[in-house]
Amino acid sequence: MAKILFLDESGDHSLSIIDPQFSVFVLCGVIMDEEYHRNIATEKLDAFKMGLLGNREIILHTADFTRNKSGFEAMSNHEFRTDFFNALQDVIRGLEFRIVACVIKKEHHLQKYGLNALDPYLLSLSVVVERFIFECGSAGGTIVAEARNPTLNNALDLAFLDLKIRGTTFISATKIQRRIHNFAIRQKKDNIAGLQIADVVATPIGRHAMGKTTYPTLLRSGRFFPRCETQVPEGLGREDRGKGTRNTS
Repeated sequence: MAKILFLDESGDHSLSIIDPQFSVFVLCGVIMDEEYHRNIATEKLDAFKMGLLGNREIILHTADFTRNKSGFEAMSNHEFRTDFFNALQDVIRGLEFRIVACVIKKEHHLQKYGLNALDPYLLSLSVVVERFIFECGSAGGTIVAEARNPTLNNALDLAFLDLKIRGTTFISATKIQRRIHNFAIRQKKDNIAGLQIADVVATPIGRHAMGKTTYPTLLRSGRFFPRCETQVPEGLGREDRGKGTRNTS
């Protein structure tokens, strides 16, 4: 069955500006079977939004629901906020998907490579595409990335084209061409379930890499990341307490 890799990021890919509160860049990929995403995953996410927000058109975006804006104004109420995060965690736990992510510790990356340091987004893209190809096998799949601004979208298109021409350290260009059937950049407003799930899990992965918990005072379990860990495929990349989450300095 054909698979889809949904890509979203957390943190700034710039190496000239490093936020000490979030000094990593995360490219998070959520892998789902195409039919499962189109039917079950989309329906479950819609039901979650209808049940708590009364509107399936609201886009799950971490920057919005943590700042109580763009349809998440009710998050200013502590009881509602607690219910929201626990229900969100239940959704993540109940959906069938896999995570493959690359975390770039930007300060370490700069210290190690200096002026030769690669752009974190482009470096992460090659790592995540490699692992998606290992995961989807000969059936291949599609990659859907969330749009940024036009300049960055063009850079992303060129980066993927470069992968198709040059390949990666472990995957030949020919294999990438055969296995990746389509590469698309879609807007957040398109309300794509897979992109929203990638958005939700990307920040907890970054915080975990920095030794921080996520929503600890709001969740019954005390932390969000273990619900993400259970979705990460075995044996994909170097471990950082979550199999398949590659931690690149």
